[in-house]
Amino acid sequence: DGRGRPSIPPGQYFRMHLIGYFEGIESERGIAWRCADSLSLRSFLRIELDERTPDHSSLSRIRSRLPLEVHSEIFQWVIGVLSQNNLIKGERIGIDSSTMEANAAMRSIVRKDTGQSYDEMLKNMCKDSGIETPTREEMVRMDKKRKGKKLSNTDWKSTTDPDAKIARMKDKTTKMAYKPEHAVDLDTGAIVSAKIHFADKGDTKTIEATLQDATKNLKEVYMQPNENNKVELVADKGYFSKDVVKITKNMHFSTRIAEPHHDYWYCWNGDYEARDAVYANRARLKSEKGKASMRKRGEMVERSFQHVLDKGGQRRSHLRGDENIEKAYLLATAAFNLGLILRKITKYGTPKGFAQGNLHVFGLISGKMVYFFCCEKIYDERQTTFDWKLLLVATMRF
Repeated sequence: DGRGRPSIPPGQYFRMHLIGYFEGIESERGIAWRCADSLSLRSFLRIELDERTPDHSSLSRIRSRLPLEVHSEIFQWVIGVLSQNNLIKGERIGIDSSTMEANAAMRSIVRKDTGQSYDEMLKNMCKDSGIETPTREEMVRMDKKRKGKKLSNTDWKSTTDPDAKIARMKDKTTKMAYKPEHAVDLDTGAIVSAKIHFADKGDTKTIEATLQDATKNLKEVYMQPNENNKVELVADKGYFSKDVVKITKNMHFSTRIAEPHHDYWYCWNGDYEARDAVYANRARLKSEKGKASMRKRGEMVERSFQHVLDKGGQRRSHLRGDENIEKAYLLATAAFNLGLILRKITKYGTPKGFAQGNLHVFGLISGKMVYFFCCEKIYDERQTTFDWKLLLVATMRF
């Protein structure tokens, strides 16, 4: 009967998130505005001039209807495309984590036991000290003077996003945050696993779930670690513990995890499996191959965070709930992996370098390489077997 907002194909939903990554747009409102403003993006989304572009609320509705498993399938499908283009080796995996600011303010936290807000606690402290009607400046001054100033996730929670946790960010500030964790192929830079964890979970607590996800994704391209094909795992000292080294050994990973300095001797208490795993990990670290792998981890894994979080608009989330955030994050990391394919085909890493080349520009819109996905056929002078039309159709199927 013409009432209500028309539905949008899921393919447009996925393409708009690709646009958000390559344009560095943080919010879905910004993505919707950019798509409505650009004629070239209308062509990319297959939207005519007399048609309305999807609203940001439509993106939220589609995201809520599509389960997390569908977004994971998109990510796994891109890994399969990487494998077809020899961009997945599956021999060395580097792992690391970072922080993502949540869509929740510290002022919104309340105590779990009483439901008292942080401002109410400061007001009561001011009244106890003789200030009946404290001003904002007096409350701040009281907050700075009080002893034992520490906020714990066991005592406090956010009212706007209960999944967000209090954490120390990379810039040393304290905010409500999430913890993204990457598993990266060190030989190609491709992300083989991207998980969102609670920010109060340590690296030793989250590594197993990330490695299980990486193993599942590598299994899609028949490169899963097993007894005959052990994958090298490289991580910094934040991931080291006796249990982690033993667990990763049982998962058929050959570990090169940096061991922190300590002034005590290990007490194994009969756990010879952990002892052998720790000594083997220590020996592998001292080799020249181990030192080279650690340098490669710092290069490749940190580069993936720079592209996805800082340049891809994912450093601060505008969504709430760990599942919603992981859905959007999987699409951003999938777009990062697609960028590796574009770099291999064009031989250029940036739009500026591509523009300075002598190649024929086809499907290149607004100076962004992502819009190669607009083309229907391969440029004949490019000696490649990759079919861009297949990529476009496969994106529309979900």
